[in-house]
Amino acid sequence: MATTTARGFPTIKAIRTFVVDGVGSGGDYHNVKGGHWLIDTPISTPMSRWEKYRASRTSWGINVLGSFCVEIEGSDGTVGFATGFGGPPACWLVHQHFERFLIGADPRDTNHLFEQMYRGSMFYGRKGLPVAVISVIDLALWDLLGKIRNEPVYKMIGGATRDRLDFYCTGPEPVAAKAMGFWGAKVPLPYCPEEGHKGLKKNVEFLRKHRESVGPDFPLMVDCYMSLNVPYTIEIATACLDLNINWWEECLSPDDTDGFALIKRAHPQLKFTTGEHEYSRYGFRKLIEGRNLDIIQPDVMWLGGLTELLKVAAMASAYDIPVVPHASGPYSYHFVVSQTNCPFQEYLANSPDGKSVLPVFGDLFLDEPIPTKGYLDVSQLNKPGFGLTLNPAARLIPAQYLLTPNPERPLGKAVEQKKPEDHGLVNGLVDGVNGLTTSLEC
Repeated sequence: MATTTARGFPTIKAIRTFVVDGVGSGGDYHNVKGGHWLIDTPISTPMSRWEKYRASRTSWGINVLGSFCVEIEGSDGTVGFATGFGGPPACWLVHQHFERFLIGADPRDTNHLFEQMYRGSMFYGRKGLPVAVISVIDLALWDLLGKIRNEPVYKMIGGATRDRLDFYCTGPEPVAAKAMGFWGAKVPLPYCPEEGHKGLKKNVEFLRKHRESVGPDFPLMVDCYMSLNVPYTIEIATACLDLNINWWEECLSPDDTDGFALIKRAHPQLKFTTGEHEYSRYGFRKLIEGRNLDIIQPDVMWLGGLTELLKVAAMASAYDIPVVPHASGPYSYHFVVSQTNCPFQEYLANSPDGKSVLPVFGDLFLDEPIPTKGYLDVSQLNKPGFGLTLNPAARLIPAQYLLTPNPERPLGKAVEQKKPEDHGLVNGLVDGVNGLTTSLEC
């Protein structure tokens, strides 16, 4: 019997990056206008121990990087696109480091490409910005694959496990979340341990007020944003036992993985979650194996992209630990609907007052799906790739206007090591950014 050869598949022809001019658009959740609840309301953070950084999260630089975008073009002209956070430094990493692994590669080889980028940056990466940049590249690859194959991403990673996707809402007003049809609401804790007994009392009063506003049975969760410690977590959880808190989220520093065993031992009847600021399957391995968490919450735009998230989810499923991704809009929606151990999804309220439903990525796309009455019909995801159409009016600045390379070192190409004083690319980056800043101010 004659065998047939699989059809040829496009390879990666070009990679382009952009930063997003202004605020309120793209993958940096916190790069929003002043007065937005996400940055300018009392929220306990790791920086809240210093009083000067309590009033606004922008005071300590939560939005310092800004949004950036990656566009990957196949040899057939098909384009994949994704957004995340990282600004000009992210563009620099794409072109000066990661591009070398991508040009000419088969975009279907997502595992191989991830491993090369992850291991190639291990000496300075492993977590944080380098892995977040890899994440956006990976999402653009998946978008490209879906467009080439003319099918939605979720159909390429296992298909649908349900007909509708249910959401809870993270925002400042649980009453509004309940009225909009979300099944539950999560609020940020306002006061940090360094504010002492008075701050603890105000935290309990804050949560009691919200519990009374939505009634005894509406699920209410608390986001602590890495700002507590083990003794304080145990104390506040004890003080709120009568409030029926559904879960306590990200109470501890991401590096205090052993601390979760202590708070779970103190309150085995309560649910604790974390994972938003963890990276790669290696980072999640100890969280999962410890069995001290009731839900893990990776961010697909940060932990390593969809390719790595699928590995984390498989690991968690072997321990029957649900995976509920942090925000990330449609990138998370496609993942969640394809997985049996992902019961629902977070919607991060993007309106300034948190009382209405707006696209997670602002005006970057023309057709970003958003939940209505607290849910999304899976049929809304039935478009090629992630199903997002770039807004022609999007305020994108091509990276070449920021990265002015030394002509001896073209973007994305390795060259012979020069003497230490040769810093042409770095100087070009600084000059380019300074010039852009000057032009924008004008």
